[in-house]
Amino acid sequence: MDVEGEAARILAELRAQADPVRAEGEKRYLKSDLAHIGVTVPALRKVALSAVKSMPTREELVALAVTLWDVADEGRPVHEARMAAIEVLMKRAALLEPRDVGLAERLVRDSASWVYVDQLAEKVVGALVVRNPDLGTVLDVWVTDPYMWVRRTAMLALLGGVRAGDPDLDRIGRYGDALIGEREFFIRKALGWVLRELSKKDPEWVAAWVEPRVGAMSGVTLREAVRRLPPEAATRLKPASR
Repeated sequence: MDVEGEAARILAELRAQADPVRAEGEKRYLKSDLAHIGVTVPALRKVALSAVKSMPTREELVALAVTLWDVADEGRPVHEARMAAIEVLMKRAALLEPRDVGLAERLVRDSASWVYVDQLAEKVVGALVVRNPDLGTVLDVWVTDPYMWVRRTAMLALLGGVRAGDPDLDRIGRYGDALIGEREFFIRKALGWVLRELSKKDPEWVAAWVEPRVGAMSGVTLREAVRRLPPEAATRLKPASR
């Protein structure tokens, strides 16, 4: 793969579909300081994934993602280029190796929005952890990181195991206890999201974990946690919601 050439092609094709009105709307919605081209997600995905339709090497994949991530207009990162980087990483996540958790961390630390972090957390970091369980020790460090988006990543990365039918109940419980007192909305939401997804497969565990912690749990976390519980359990837990 000609990495620089592919990155240039992707950017050129995205610019050819520029919609200034959409770009301004996205900037407002995301409260973004990045440069925006204004391309729909399906169109962006089609352009980005064409670069990895043929199987790249791991080195080519990483180089392409980094090149796209670092694209800038007048010193400002380009939203669509960063989204394209995430799309190619998600599509070929099976090529990534344990050492690439460092790349994922760099991208998360460069991010200041759920629109980048959530995909990286579940589909890149989560996929790495599912294939390499020893990387859970990295999440153990991240869950106490000063940067809120790294903490959110640690929690949401556990969704990979939940969706694969092999949830890491120990870490879900420990991270839940570590984050339950958080005042950051995006952390509260992440904890509730993981509990909600787990409740689809193991409602008994979720109900048993939530019940003694209802008084310490934020309203947004509790609402998400009970959303998919059986009605009797949800009703029993909801009254104490704050």
